[in-house]
Amino acid sequence: MSDTDVKVARAPQQIEEVLCGRDPLCLNILGVEFMVRWGRGVTGDQRGRMRSAWARCATKSSPHLQSLLREPTGSQPFSASVSYQSPSSSVSTFSLQAASFDELAENLTSRLTVAAILANAGQLTMLHACGVADPDTGAVVALVAPSGTGKTTAATVLAGTYGYVTDETVAIRTDGSVVPYPKPLSLKQEYFVPKHQVGPDELGLQPAPAKPFIRSIVLLDRVEGDDRVAPTLSKVPLADALLALIPDSSSQGEVDQPLQSLCRLIDSVGGVWKATYSEAADLPAALAPLFQEQLPSKPQWDAPGVTTGNTPIPDGYIRRTAAKDSVSIDGDLLVMLDSEIVRLSGIGPAIWDTTADAMAEDQLAVGVAKAHGHPEGYQDAVAEAVKQLIAKSVLEQGSN
Repeated sequence: MSDTDVKVARAPQQIEEVLCGRDPLCLNILGVEFMVRWGRGVTGDQRGRMRSAWARCATKSSPHLQSLLREPTGSQPFSASVSYQSPSSSVSTFSLQAASFDELAENLTSRLTVAAILANAGQLTMLHACGVADPDTGAVVALVAPSGTGKTTAATVLAGTYGYVTDETVAIRTDGSVVPYPKPLSLKQEYFVPKHQVGPDELGLQPAPAKPFIRSIVLLDRVEGDDRVAPTLSKVPLADALLALIPDSSSQGEVDQPLQSLCRLIDSVGGVWKATYSEAADLPAALAPLFQEQLPSKPQWDAPGVTTGNTPIPDGYIRRTAAKDSVSIDGDLLVMLDSEIVRLSGIGPAIWDTTADAMAEDQLAVGVAKAHGHPEGYQDAVAEAVKQLIAKSVLEQGSN
């Protein structure tokens, strides 16, 4: 073979390598700009599949981001490098590599989502939910559930009729408007195999309307078993709704007044519903009423405050821990610490109220008695409750 023949034989590979770098995937996810550069192991067909899967998030190329893209490297055959920037942050980058393209694609979807969520921490209420919208009104129903419990299946079924907003994160602004995230759907193939990233267009899902807004919030409760369960809707008490939503929200602790803001959101949509069902095919008819206008709920909560002293706690004295927020509902108190929400019942709220400033335990018992009286053994009950609340980091005790 001549030198000329060798050059001709290598030309397709050289073209492929050039296209990997000059044909990046440009996306806007929750207001964050991303640019993905593929490694040389990713073929043109695979790049095309990802461009199709992410088509509803696609944007034009950003020269600023492209100039910062690094060529992906690594020991694994499939790789990608990503640059991204949100309106309020500097440019960041990360790289990925994997043994298979499907693994790379699944990991990329996860990392893009996490990066966009972290970039919006404190700015949006982000529910771990699928969202579908009425194509005429823009009303969004958010279906909240942990991973692996039916969100993607519900989105696939519902978005044949309603607009596909997301199957991952329903992001809500303070005015109730929703930021769509029409990502690829991660569909299971087989056990121990990466999920397949399939675009909403390929699945025939309806597009999201131009101006979606939150109308209803629903907790999905899928019942497994051989017997089909007729779908039902039921209202969830406010305290239970908060306790259910906090673990299935992203960075809610970074929002100003995280519990109060979530209570205001819940009030604005008329409360939280629970949908009990066994087959996703039953959901469109069952959820239809929730796309209609919902009357706001009258607030059933108040905010007692979380201010606390900042001087050293004397030895043996007790003071409540600095918390991010608290709300009182039907005599119970919900307190958000760093990333955990604690529900205080019985004498718990009185202990919280009494310990805004450090005090000795006998003084604390007197303060609790003012609210709950002096039943026999109340001092022992206060002492035991204090012990438990210290263990849960709701209270702290001074020591030498």
